[in-house]
Amino acid sequence: MTELHDLTATEQAEAVRTGTVSPVELTEHYLDRVDRLGAGLGAFITFTPELARAQAAEAETAALAARKAGEERHALGPLHGVPVPVKDLNHVAGVTCTYGSAAFTGHVPETDDHIVRRLREGGSPMIGKSNTPEFGLPCYTENLVAPPARSPWDTERSAGGSSGGAAAAVAAGLAPVAQASDGGGSIRIPASVCGLFGIKPSRGLVSSGPVLHDVTGLATAGPLARTVADAAALLDVLAGPMPGDPYAAPALPPGETYRAWADADRAPARLRVAHLMRPAVPGVTSHPECEAAARETAALLRTLGHEVDEIDIPADERLAGAFTRVWSVMAAMRPLPAGGEESLMPLTRHLRELGGQVSGPEFAQGLYALRATGQLIADALMVPGTGYDVILSPTLAKLPAPVGGLRVDDDPKAEFAGLTHYTPFTALYNSTGQPAVSLPLHWTDDGLPVGVMLAGRYGEDAPLLALSAQLEAARPWAERKPSMW
Repeated sequence: MTELHDLTATEQAEAVRTGTVSPVELTEHYLDRVDRLGAGLGAFITFTPELARAQAAEAETAALAARKAGEERHALGPLHGVPVPVKDLNHVAGVTCTYGSAAFTGHVPETDDHIVRRLREGGSPMIGKSNTPEFGLPCYTENLVAPPARSPWDTERSAGGSSGGAAAAVAAGLAPVAQASDGGGSIRIPASVCGLFGIKPSRGLVSSGPVLHDVTGLATAGPLARTVADAAALLDVLAGPMPGDPYAAPALPPGETYRAWADADRAPARLRVAHLMRPAVPGVTSHPECEAAARETAALLRTLGHEVDEIDIPADERLAGAFTRVWSVMAAMRPLPAGGEESLMPLTRHLRELGGQVSGPEFAQGLYALRATGQLIADALMVPGTGYDVILSPTLAKLPAPVGGLRVDDDPKAEFAGLTHYTPFTALYNSTGQPAVSLPLHWTDDGLPVGVMLAGRYGEDAPLLALSAQLEAARPWAERKPSMW
């Protein structure tokens, strides 16, 4: 029997528009699932049932008024009435925001982040704040304020990070879609290990303001979803410039939507695809399953009429070094309440100490190196008309890690090096600002998802979604569900 969480987010939104399902009914369904299943997965830090119910009632009133006026197709947003959790790195007015840190358990923001404002205005109730590691720094979701986020496909394994709570929620049917964020792979990593589709949008497409602007340009918010269409619909809600934004990606032409780009009739014509065989991080060896995932996707792309060439980018430790300097300064920049330093996790303390040793010129040189990498890829690989349209690689170099398997609390320097070797492909596109997606196109014999990554030209998020939808149609994945579904 089909239950509400079996419907995709876009199907749920259509049911709300037509009145066959109410936002209140939909929200109560997910609140019940979170209440019954959420604790074992570590998907949420803060559960907000009262707020969700109030917002669902408002969404229902708006939906009724729109139907009465015959304006339900125009007056209601693409995910009106569909619950969307918010990552606990983002501010929601009146709701605790811990940033995944014991130092901030009493922190209650007074203002919404811009993306939260867009979700409110779009009519999406918020059922809770999803789990994240401390300050979103590592690629696992384990902290001192909530249980670890676990993959619904194997609860002994991590849901990844830093958007692991969001991914666990969507993969287990505790939420139809989720807002996530990505500063070094934090949308794509959990998408890969939880069997989801995730997109890191182009730099500046989604606002990070008004309080937590990322001046480095590495991080951005974006969607995690079961389908490309669902992710595209959430991107329609989140995207758009806001006053004070330091970056602004090219906008879609008037009247176009990202959701429309995920339709079957927008399948792209012949594209040139560069299959990146090895990461640019020295000394990394990818797991055979990860390599097989990318090879199979290359073969699938060829059957769909695309041209695929195998390429290598020379391994260069300077890029990883520049990223580490910038990342550590970002960790050191975060202000702490009095006495907060003592409650931080070992990796956070290590990165803050490292960042405190970076001089102003060294920080600027690190940023310049990241910008130069983006320019090099744009000029040497992805020139419009003559270069490659898309870059293909594994999302990760290793299979999903056990809970606790990536942590080395007594040697955080070694831990950070291990995290770099686990995720050697993802941070490249945070450095360049390009859009990048992870698609669940490969599964091990043991039933573990293995993602593959595609990156497009800066500002070409829509064509990247169209290609993703074409691959999804050729090899559907949404019917795969974990046993707890």
